Parts: sequence; C-alpha cells; structure tokens
Amino acid sequence: MIVTVTLNPALDLTYPVDALVPHRTHRVTEVAERAGGKGLNVARVLHALGEPVLATGLLGGPTGDVVAGLLEADGVPDSFTRIAGDTRRTVAVVDQVDATGFWEPGPVVPAAEWSRFVDHFRGLIGEASVVTLCGSLPPGIPIDAYAVLARVAASAGVPVLLDTSGPALRAGLAAGPAIAKPNAAELAALDPDWNAATLRALTSGSVVVTDGAAGLRAITPDAEFRCVPPIPVTGNPTGAGDACAAALARGLRDGTEWPGMLADAVALGAAAVASPVAGAFDPGVYRELRSGIGPC
Repeated sequence: MIVTVTLNPALDLTYPVDALVPHRTHRVTEVAERAGGKGLNVARVLHALGEPVLATGLLGGPTGDVVAGLLEADGVPDSFTRIAGDTRRTVAVVDQVDATGFWEPGPVVPAAEWSRFVDHFRGLIGEASVVTLCGSLPPGIPIDAYAVLARVAASAGVPVLLDTSGPALRAGLAAGPAIAKPNAAELAALDPDWNAATLRALTSGSVVVTDGAAGLRAITPDAEFRCVPPIPVTGNPTGAGDACAAALARGLRDGTEWPGMLADAVALGAAAVASPVAGAFDPGVYRELRSGIGPC
C-alpha cells in the first residue's frame, strides 16, 4: 500500500472562465470542488489507477469536514489526524491558456498536534510499501518535518518520495528520500546554479526534475535519464506534477527501471493536463501517450 502524507491539505475550488482579465468581473458558470493538496491529488490518481492507497495528514474545522466528505465520496481510504485549526482553501481560475492559482497558507499547527501526527504516522508505517511526502507545510510545523517523517519511514525500511519546495525541500533532501521531485522553478529557487553534482551533494537519493512540456530529468546517484512528451497537451496543468508523483511512487514500489518509470510519469502527467481538475487524469490520453513513448 502507498501511504500519501498531506500536512497542508485544502478544499480545492476550480473556476473555469473563457479568459482571465485582471481588474474585471468574471461570471463563473460552474464550480468544481475537490479534496486538494498535493498528497491528496496523488492519492486520488493512485486510487483511479486501482492502486491500494491510504491518505493521511492533518484536517481541521468545517473546511476539513468538507474535505473528508469529498475524499469519502471519491472512495479514497484515509486516516487523518484532526487539528483545531480550519483547513485552508485554494482557488484555481482556468482559462483557455493556463491556470491562475490563489493559495491560502493553512492553519497554525501547535507542537502538540504535530507530535500527535508523528505518533500516528509511526502507527501507519508498518502497512506501507512506499510513502509520499507532498506539498507545503502549514504554519507552526517545523521546517524539517518531512525529514523527520522520512527518517521514520527509513527506520522501517519504507522508501520515500518527497515533493515539496523551499526550506522544507532542502531539509528533506538531507534525509535521503529515495526520490525527490521538485519542478524546475522550485529547484532554481533552492540553487539557481544547480547541476547534477550539486544535487548529489544535497542528497543520497535520486532527484526527478519536472519542467512542463520539456518533460522529466532524473539524476540518480550514478546516472542521468530524460523523457519528453511526444506531443503537446493543453489544458489545466495544476495537477500534472501530482500525477507524475503518483507514477513515480508506483514505479518505486514495483522496482521499475528508470526509463520505464519516467515514461509512465510523463504520460500520466500529460494526461492530468488534459483533465479539467487537479487530482484526475484522462485515461484515453494516458493510454495513447504511454503506448507511444516507450522507455526513455
């Protein structure tokens, strides 16, 4: 079973518009409401693929209740730690070209609530074949939170996929996750002059860099691999990286070789762009691209 950790989940709201024009009123004809946050998007993609998955993390307040209900409606198994603060909301405005996001920071999490989650995580790790640690940290959570959880997983022999940014990424890399998956902008913010050598100095694991239409670059301790989508796919890119993380987590569990694992991640990420909301993918696009890419 793949356990996905989302410490800063959200109620995701998606507003489709014909064109986004600053300082103008936009009439939204429909609203898509989803349980969101990077780890929950990963869990939903894995569930749609028929993979055993368990979503965990922190939920609180009335918004947290809505998120829990949406997860249940999607059929995604979960085991969250409840907190006093209200879970955040995110809004993505999607036009014919791209998506514009508005992300709330999340509730303040006191030290006692964080400690309670770490104990809860220790209780779940025995059932896990892979753990994904995804997304931002809410206020109050220590910057090394993902490093702490990665070391708990490592002590149980469970590989970790890390997908975060900023100081949490730097601290998490030091714990040696099996795979870290920053996008190109997140990595440049960490080190504008990054290269394979500097990444290998930061972590003992592998780093997969996502770069939109330019595809994926994997830097392992002793090799490099690249994979690029065979055709451009337009739509909503908001959840593409999360679908990519789902594919990498599945490949990590199955021991898939890097060329095949990157090909699957590229196809699933592109298929997520073809879906109107994050945490979903277009099965037809996925099958078409996966059969057309071959090992990278």
